[in-house]
Amino acid sequence: MSRASIRARVPVQSTLRAFSKRRSVNSESGDNAESSVTSKHELPVRFEDISTAHYRIKDGIKRTHCDFSQFLSELCGCKIYLKKDFTQFTGSFKERGGRNSLMLLDENSKQNGVVTASAGNHALALSWHGKDLGIPVTCVMPITAPITKVSKCKKFGANVVLHGLHIGEAREFAMKEYADKRYINGYDDPEIIAGAGTMGIEILEQVPNVDVVLVPVGGAGLIAGVSLAIKTLRPNVEVIGVEPTNVASYAAAIKAGKPVNGFKEATLADGLAVPVVGPTSFEVARHYVDYSCDVPEKMIALAVLRLLEMEKLIVEGGGAAALAAILPGGPLYGKFNGKTVCVPLCGGNIDTSVLGRVIERGLAADQRLIRFSATVSDRPGGIATLARDMADCGVSVKDIYHERAWLQSNVDQVVIKCVVETTGIDHVNKLFEHLTSKGYPLEKNV
Repeated sequence: MSRASIRARVPVQSTLRAFSKRRSVNSESGDNAESSVTSKHELPVRFEDISTAHYRIKDGIKRTHCDFSQFLSELCGCKIYLKKDFTQFTGSFKERGGRNSLMLLDENSKQNGVVTASAGNHALALSWHGKDLGIPVTCVMPITAPITKVSKCKKFGANVVLHGLHIGEAREFAMKEYADKRYINGYDDPEIIAGAGTMGIEILEQVPNVDVVLVPVGGAGLIAGVSLAIKTLRPNVEVIGVEPTNVASYAAAIKAGKPVNGFKEATLADGLAVPVVGPTSFEVARHYVDYSCDVPEKMIALAVLRLLEMEKLIVEGGGAAALAAILPGGPLYGKFNGKTVCVPLCGGNIDTSVLGRVIERGLAADQRLIRFSATVSDRPGGIATLARDMADCGVSVKDIYHERAWLQSNVDQVVIKCVVETTGIDHVNKLFEHLTSKGYPLEKNV
């Protein structure tokens, strides 16, 4: 049996004890065997911080399931396990770092309370665990924050202040107006990173033969903690970051060698829309993350749709971003054939109205919702004939609109703009072939 096979059978708990013991012996004996990686041990977060956080917070958070997905595995060509951290009480992994940070406060800070700036998940996590631990929490949220998240924070007993158009303005206000309180950064404090890293330990315990872990990247706190934990215990496991193309701030930081603004435009993965990664998180992540990739908006929407249809799971855009990378059409599709891949689903706090729009975008990306225009006779029965011809192909008409005024064609013709539902690309091709054979001039994707 190979050494790799033996190592794969060693329980993570045993590895944790062995690691802690080895660190203790080396410290006592003055062993300098690790001097070749001194830079890593000078980082603001170390594995010991994560392992102690793992035990510190275990009674206050859920040990979320990490389940095998038969449907997604067949679709993606690898063995996919879904780490369902969106099932935490407040709907995201943010509870891990939030609780750890609150539990590490000194008594004075606990009495005085804490303040944070957040548009959603971090605010919810701090509000809930602050209530549970008896620590006053003030959340400064931008005026664009979803009303459901604002109301939940208030319900958990937090002092909610609405200020600023975005998280940057909210943060500046919070640090200035509440300077007497400890400010907790949702993705860059060492305590937050250590708490987030506990997910990495759980993944290794639940999927001991994992080959690859795909981690969504926003401010980089989660991937910093998870990569540190996994690379310490299982160095051969690949840890890959996934971020939206519209806000690829981690890739921008890697290219520049330091955190820089990577914002291009808004994204469906609003939880990952952090323009500049945290400097502490970046310093940790750059040592342990293998590489990162980015995914376009249509793939994020498609990932949300696939999880809803195949797994009956409702996940927000940021929570589904990692899956988007490995779906057909994603940048990592086909790269891990036959391997075991863990995909953390990090958040499920998506507004119903937004979910509806994301589903429609996913259907459009999947060619199950298409739009086109056809020119027909502007005489009684012209539109009815087109409708019958579409019905003959089995498509469902979702919307139809006819245009008379702004045309360059004959005055006895009208352009019909259609939005129809199909079963996929083969059905679309069949529809267009049928309409073309009937003599309709077509313009696709208008």
